[in-house]
Amino acid sequence: MEGVRPGAESDVDRLLELARAMRAEFAEMRGGQMWTLREEGRAGNADNLFSVIAQMADGKSRVVVGTIDGAAMGFAIGVIDTLADGALLGVVTDLFVEEQAREVGIGEAMLLDLTTFFAEHGCIGIDAVALPGDRSTKNFFEEQGFKARLLQMHHTLEEDSSGQ
Repeated sequence: MEGVRPGAESDVDRLLELARAMRAEFAEMRGGQMWTLREEGRAGNADNLFSVIAQMADGKSRVVVGTIDGAAMGFAIGVIDTLADGALLGVVTDLFVEEQAREVGIGEAMLLDLTTFFAEHGCIGIDAVALPGDRSTKNFFEEQGFKARLLQMHHTLEEDSSGQ
């Protein structure tokens, strides 16, 4: 049976395993290496996971664990950002389900939990990221009512052979 529950400090080791699996999977996708380098600080190490879980107490973030028969098979992290005009925006910073547990409703349940959290805190909307070419993630978010609002462009600057 699938389920979702709030993350806790006792989940950190398993969440780190899942975060490493997510980063390994994303690193192979177009845009994934830069995403991994830029976003590594959030769920990539225990200190940051403890910090995000601690922030749950003040209502600024939420960590949820997606389960099958009680076993953690996925996780999602949502944070609340304050926009320039003072409005609040929910941001899904991480959402991952292990490959063998996909397409059974865990991702949807975790996103619904975060959506409820954001709505209860007065957020005006929710942002999430899908890497370019990751059609399954893009389709997942579109099926949940998301629409693209920004395409982030990147240009890699490579050092020439002379080292200049």
